[in-house]
Amino acid sequence: MTRALTGVWLGRRRYEPVHAFQEALLAARQAKTVGDTVLFVEHEPVVTLGRGAHAEHLLVSEAMLSELGFDLVRTGRGGDVTLHAPGQLVCYPLLDLSPDRRDVRRYVGDLTETMRRLASELGVDTGKHEKHIGLWADRASPAAYSGAASAKELVKVGAIGVRISRWCTMHGFALNLNPDLSLYRVIVPCGIREHGVASLATLGGAPIGVQAAARRAFELLGDVLGANLVRFDDRGGVPLEIVTDAGVGSERSVHSEL
Repeated sequence: MTRALTGVWLGRRRYEPVHAFQEALLAARQAKTVGDTVLFVEHEPVVTLGRGAHAEHLLVSEAMLSELGFDLVRTGRGGDVTLHAPGQLVCYPLLDLSPDRRDVRRYVGDLTETMRRLASELGVDTGKHEKHIGLWADRASPAAYSGAASAKELVKVGAIGVRISRWCTMHGFALNLNPDLSLYRVIVPCGIREHGVASLATLGGAPIGVQAAARRAFELLGDVLGANLVRFDDRGGVPLEIVTDAGVGSERSVHSEL
């Protein structure tokens, strides 16, 4: 089976309207009124809480978050607490994994591989962690990642959090290109205190704009999935709406956060 993917750049937006748009697209994909669609966005500062979120992993009060300019959103995805901010590439695939890719582990691996390839093109070698989902690097050796067991200073650069309902997906991955890492002081990312968070920029990666990274990530995801790319639409600043004639378009969850 050859898939056909439509990519959509949404620009910089707050989290809640995009989350609602994802929910609508998920329902449309399940109803088969839209095709496989991949949304890319750069979010305004937001802390999101998954269904497994622990209160102690939010290090400031909700009132303080608001004063600092963060939104706080509770979501239906799996996992703990995460953070999105400008300078981070966020990808939300709305895909029907049926009939040939109904494998959660494989899908998470596909998202990881997409981020890994993009990071590699920008000059940072990354890979998996044996215990934690996401994309990892060695701050002591950003050009050569030999695995979590032998890394001298493990840092997380990419997160994956998905929801799969009737084998249709939402949520996705977040890759730190060049966000303000000081923002992470408000949370314990994924409850992992022993490892830090980094960006491709702080690891010496080549500079790239979020929109340009989105376009390349779309190409790489298509290659990983063996899909045909229909087009990549720029809808930054455009009202969010489902365009059915253009294909814009038991529950399981897996999550890892930055």
